[in-house]
Amino acid sequence: MELKKEVLATMFYRMNQSRFFDMKVNALYNQKRIAENIHLSVGQEASAVAACMAMSEGDCIIMSHRHHAQAIGSGMEAHKMMADLMGKAGGTNNGKGGSVFAGGDGNLGAFNQPDMGYTAACGVALSQKLSGTGGCVLCFGGDGTSNDGDFHEALNVASVMKLPVLLFIENNGYAGSTPVSKTMKPDKLSDRALAYGIPGLTIDGNDALEVYETVKSAADLARGGEGPVLIESFTYRTCGHDGGDLQLYRSQNEVAEWAAYDPIALLKAQLIEERILPEGILDKLAQNAEQSIEDALTYAEQAPEPVMDSVIEHVFA
Repeated sequence: MELKKEVLATMFYRMNQSRFFDMKVNALYNQKRIAENIHLSVGQEASAVAACMAMSEGDCIIMSHRHHAQAIGSGMEAHKMMADLMGKAGGTNNGKGGSVFAGGDGNLGAFNQPDMGYTAACGVALSQKLSGTGGCVLCFGGDGTSNDGDFHEALNVASVMKLPVLLFIENNGYAGSTPVSKTMKPDKLSDRALAYGIPGLTIDGNDALEVYETVKSAADLARGGEGPVLIESFTYRTCGHDGGDLQLYRSQNEVAEWAAYDPIALLKAQLIEERILPEGILDKLAQNAEQSIEDALTYAEQAPEPVMDSVIEHVFA
């Protein structure tokens, strides 16, 4: 699959933007300028950004709880995300949802409960199927949520009804602090698709090009009436599970090995080696991405506090 230079440049920019966003958020958290807990995506940028960019206009995306890279990958504006995290008006949820960013333009947002997105995605996919929109739903989840009931209920319903939905599991090796090997028997999470008679794929989640091509092809199948696809994106978070994670459950050697297989560095090397984009352009894209996060922080710092009357807005029950 030959990708346009503009798509690849945007992909590289958004991956860098996600990395710089998370680094800045981590610094703000340590300075106690962000009150709530944080779940960063450092190391998972290729998996999230490339998957979102592989979707087409008219498709929908439902994010997981570790969704900063997913949000940026889908085109969400970093300055609004930063305002949300700092509890300010002018964000995607005007400071009322914290890190649970609201959606827009096909991104339906994230759920605070990690496994709730699967069944919601089936509902959206059913709506698209009945309405004949020709759209597909990309639903993110983590390896830990694949042990939850909602995951298996969603797979069963999606397979029986042949819903146009992709269940995209970012397997970073740990459900919180618990290794995957202690929570499930299969070597590949994608093998669970066999029980539901649907395709199951395991891919290198740090290879942005492989992620993009796989999701693009799977979405085409789903839109064509072939039903759901389970995709396991094997990746790794080089940051902690959350802001307070001391990471005592894994060795520094393991983290260092994965850090050496950095998804941003890998994409940069691929683009240079294939002579698609020169190093100078890629370095400038990275610089622009870093500056965009500095600008996002400035916007959030200057944004007003939410007015008290807004607390009852969007309350339906």
